[in-house]
Amino acid sequence: MKSRFFLLILFTSISNIVNSQVVLNADGTTDTYSLINTVLANPNRNVVEVPDCNHEIFGDHITQEYDNDLKKNVFLFHIHVTPDNDRCKKFDRQRNEIKTYKDSPENLKATIGETVAYKWKFKLPKNFKPSSSFTHIHQIKAVGGPYASIPMISLTLRKGNPDKLELRYTPTKSQKTLDKVNLDLLKGNWIEVTEVIKFDNSGSYSIEIKNVENEKILFSYKNSPLDTWQDGADFARPKWGIYRSLKNKQDLQDEILKYANFSIEEIKDVVPVDVLKAKAERILLMSNSSNEIVFNNSGKYDAIELFDNSGRKISIEKRINKNKLNVSGFSKGLYFIVFKKDTLVNKVLKCYVK
Repeated sequence: MKSRFFLLILFTSISNIVNSQVVLNADGTTDTYSLINTVLANPNRNVVEVPDCNHEIFGDHITQEYDNDLKKNVFLFHIHVTPDNDRCKKFDRQRNEIKTYKDSPENLKATIGETVAYKWKFKLPKNFKPSSSFTHIHQIKAVGGPYASIPMISLTLRKGNPDKLELRYTPTKSQKTLDKVNLDLLKGNWIEVTEVIKFDNSGSYSIEIKNVENEKILFSYKNSPLDTWQDGADFARPKWGIYRSLKNKQDLQDEILKYANFSIEEIKDVVPVDVLKAKAERILLMSNSSNEIVFNNSGKYDAIELFDNSGRKISIEKRINKNKLNVSGFSKGLYFIVFKKDTLVNKVLKCYVK
């Protein structure tokens, strides 16, 4: 399909402003539940969902220890086939999770129009056994509205041949698998996840999963535009931990899933600032059927950079040819072409790829 580009030329500068970042790290000394609640909740609230009350003899189901590979303290999420269950109720599933909450600080709750980056590390045992039904280790869920009962985004571990990590998605109640990766690539290693979501009915989603030790990318996915807002929601929140089905207990075993370096970072989109009030004649509306953007090669700049709508810089080293930029294969969405002179922004080209 031919691409169409609507271009708005703005003589201005851009900024990619980080609004706030919240980090949760194990410290090896503070009471684990108190540490989690201090970061993710308002005072005197609880965002820890553990089966402690049904398994008091074991003690806390989230603990800390020093990890020799990361050379820092990490969190250990413990789950037992029995007697652990879901929030101390007899049920066909069990959970040991942390989350943000309706009473969490506002910058931990995603609202429509916001872009949020979620980052964390995790480590599965080499012999980890996922359920054939579901074993969620991360979710993005709506709070409020008709679709709050089902996560919009899930990272689900599933028994199969081979076992898999599945990226599951729905803007309503009809969930589907967007992509998957062989779970053997992840087992026994520290894994780093970076997930960026533009929360909107025409938003965007990207995720990258890599091996911490060798930095090899094991899984990546991105989609834009994508409906990343469940209508009627008050806000969206992240969850991490172990949430698995008990329908086939014979396939499961007691597990310890390790987590480290949780980060929630609200990012303002890359948007023009200090914009000169553009008159209609300064707006250029055009289509391009050759997958190339042609720009004025007037020599008023000495560098060109490209950013997507989440603020990430995109390499265009092999896409520039004189006064043409090749954008073939780009995901749909908004882009900013930045022209610089002596490291200062000289001009910005706002480009929407359809």
